[in-house]
Amino acid sequence: MKDATFWIKASPKAFRTEALGWEENFLKVKIRAIPEKGNANEELISYLSSILGIAKSRISLLKGHTSKIKQVKIEGISMEDAKKKIDSLFL
Repeated sequence: MKDATFWIKASPKAFRTEALGWEENFLKVKIRAIPEKGNANEELISYLSSILGIAKSRISLLKGHTSKIKQVKIEGISMEDAKKKIDSLFL
């Protein structure tokens, strides 16, 4: 099984953490945490872990550690399966 890799447009300091949907090839995500000391990145990984039903250790941030544009890699799940799980949030 190939790993899923995709881009995220993150908006920190939101009222709550939630995915807003896909915009072009980016998943838009509002993050409650402030972008200090990696707090927003940690919350993003926890959120992805919960919506995808996988361990946080299987999610890594490839690019964008200090940027709103981030690239994540999810190990052990195909892009198709990850997209289905994320898209089910918007039904």
